[in-house]
Order: sequence, then structure tokens, then C-alpha cells
Amino acid sequence: MSRRIRISGAECVLPSGLWKGDVLIEGGRILDLDPPASARADDVIQAAGLHLIPGVIDDQVHFREPGLTHKEDLATASAACAKGGVTTFFEMPNTKPTTTTVERLHEKLALAATKSVVNYAFYIGATPTNVEELKLARRTPGIKIFIGSSTGDLLVDEQAALEQIFAETTLPICAHCEDEATVRANAARLNGGSKVQDHSLIRDHKAAEIATRRALDLAYRHKHRFHVLHVSTAIETEIVADHRGLITAEACPHHLFFNVDDYDRLGTLIQMNPSIKTQDDVTALWKALRDGRIQVIATDHAPHTLEEKRQPYPKSPSGLPAVENSLALMLDAAHRGFCTIEEVVSWMCDAPARVWDLVGKGRIQPGYDADLVLVDLNKSQTIRNEDQLTKCGWSPWAGTTLTGWPVVTLVHGEVVFADGKVDTGHRGKEAIFDHSRGGFWG
Repeated sequence: MSRRIRISGAECVLPSGLWKGDVLIEGGRILDLDPPASARADDVIQAAGLHLIPGVIDDQVHFREPGLTHKEDLATASAACAKGGVTTFFEMPNTKPTTTTVERLHEKLALAATKSVVNYAFYIGATPTNVEELKLARRTPGIKIFIGSSTGDLLVDEQAALEQIFAETTLPICAHCEDEATVRANAARLNGGSKVQDHSLIRDHKAAEIATRRALDLAYRHKHRFHVLHVSTAIETEIVADHRGLITAEACPHHLFFNVDDYDRLGTLIQMNPSIKTQDDVTALWKALRDGRIQVIATDHAPHTLEEKRQPYPKSPSGLPAVENSLALMLDAAHRGFCTIEEVVSWMCDAPARVWDLVGKGRIQPGYDADLVLVDLNKSQTIRNEDQLTKCGWSPWAGTTLTGWPVVTLVHGEVVFADGKVDTGHRGKEAIFDHSRGGFWG
């Protein structure tokens, strides 16, 4: 008989709301809710006073392997995920080499099977010339397009290439939406920029708006499912409201918790693409999350070393680490009344599973995978650089005290994080997708 685990006495966040009771796990899946007291259990996790939520699904991360592993690798990043309550990640294709062929996609999946503590998936990246590879790809959440600056051959800015990708492929598409011509014109006007505050003037509201409108026009005309990554402006929250059963969108913690005034305090540590925007934009993002125009929260975890980040602008690279603290940031937001824990679970667990047709994840429900997180909504803890498991070893939120933290993380029914420590010997599994489900609005 396979081993059974009972999680006892937790306040569970179910699709229907909060429910207090026991959860029985067997064979890596949720076997039963509220099992009889006589039901066999080999191990019991006492969870009175804690909340049980589904594992977080982060659908946008950059884990740097292969090619840039001095910043991060799959082992360090997935350990940071486990500590942060992230049980499944989807990694972006702009590694070195880029993930632009089925062969490279499969190489990444094989590598993750040997190194990742949590579950994993990888996007295939679009180029102006690889549409045949995009048609062949299967074991992936979807296609990533960079409509804006990127590395190598991943920039797809010519209309004919974009039309072909939207017309001839069937996988869901997501994109980084910043208009390249606008960004270049702004940079030329500012002579490339001389201070980090210029970053938000170069990658401005208009760059985001133009590219997002362009992408949605493609999606509407070709009737192709499309996910807008890292929405950063108020105008985009209005644009994505017209979803037509095709469009979904996401926000990132840095755009929800930082604004341009924070450059004075944090400088290049919060230099991001898309850039940090105004407090009015922050307010609009929160409103769009609450009313359902934005469905998902993801991190865009993009680590660089502190030495790299502290170079004077514009030599400093864009990106920041976040998987370790994203759930705690959102639980703290719930503690402060910005949202509810049910909304946090919807945005970080249920919605990404639905958007990407992820099988068996995102809910506490019999038959679903036992990717689960126990959180202590009363635990207060300060983020410190020296405590970070990400290889880059820092956080832009260092020094911030948050209330509400993950304390136990299970992946397929196995405890991978507890008592402040990660079981680095555990291995996650490849995420499985069923794109016939039709996505979030399906």
C-alpha cells in the first residue's frame, strides 16, 4: 500500500471558500477531504492554526540555466521556490542558448528532471523564422514572444512574422509587450539615459500601450489565445478588459509594490522591463486584479548579481529576484487589507493553472496533485539578503517585515520545505498540459 499523509486541522482555501478540516493524501494526490477518523494515515501533519493553500504556480521566471548560471541555476532557483511556496514554475526561453527548438525544449526538461526540487515547465521561444518548430512543440505551456528588446534572435518585431506565428500555430501565446520603435526613440531623445529614473521614461507608458494593443489585435483577428505578461500601466488594464474569451493578463509584485518614487531609495535594484511606473498605475493594477481584468500574479523572477545590478545606469541590467518572497508579499497584502487570502489563491494558484491548461494543479480537490502549502498568517519575519536561497543572494525587499509566511511546502505529497529548511534531494515532476481545455475562459 502507498503511504498516506493526513493534514489535520488546517483552515483550507477551497474553490468554494474557507473550510476547516482534514486532507488525506495518497500516491502524490489528494485522496479525500474530511476523511473519517478511522481512515488509515501513515503520517499526520498537525496544522491547527495554519491555512492550507494549493501550491503557487509561477508562470513567468528566468532561472538562467543554461548559459548564465553564475546568477542562478535550476537547483538554487527551485530551492528558493520551495521555500517560497511555489510548487510549479514555467521558465522563459531567453537562456543561452535560447529555447527556440523542440530539441532544446526537451534538453531543458531533461535537465530539470535531475535538478529541480519542484515541478517545472518551459516555454518555447518564437523567432522570426522558427514557426515550424513552434508547430511541433508539445510538452510546453505555450509560445513566448518578445515584442520588445530581447537577447539573440528572440526579438520578433516585424508584422509579417507576428502574423504568421498567430495564424499558423495553435499553442497559447504570451508576450513581453513593449514597442521597440518607441523604446529606441525615447532612448535616443535621452541620449541613452544617464540615471535610473530615465528607465521609466525610455520604457514609458506609450511603449507598453502600443505593443499590447498590437498583440491583442493579432489575437482577436486570428482567434488565438493570448496572455499579456507583466502588465505595468493603467491603460493596459483597460485594454485587456476586452478579453473576447481569448485574452488573459498578469501583474508582478514589483509593479504592485514599487513605483517611480522608489528609485531614490532602491536605484537600479528595481530596474525592470517593463519599467516601474507611477503610483496611479499601481492603484490601477490592484483594481484590475480585484475586478478580474487581470487574472494572474507571477514574479518574472530575473536574478542578477549585486555587482551587476550596482553598475551605473544604463550599464545595469534589468530584472530582480522574487520567487522566494512573492507569496509572503501577497499574504502580507492580505494582512493589510489590500485583498483576501481567497483572492491570493485565485491569482497565484487557480488562475495560472486554468490559463495554461495545467493538469491536476491549482486547487485543493480530490484527484488533484498534492502540491500544497501550509501558511501561518500570523508569522512576522523580515526579509534579509543573507537568508535568500536564490544564488544571486539579495532581494529588493530586504529589510521589509511581512506578516504571513509559508511554513511547510509539499510537492506531490512529499514535504520539501519545513522547519526553515529545503529538502534539496527531492525532485519535482514535469508539468502536464491539456490544451484542449481552452484556457481560462474555456
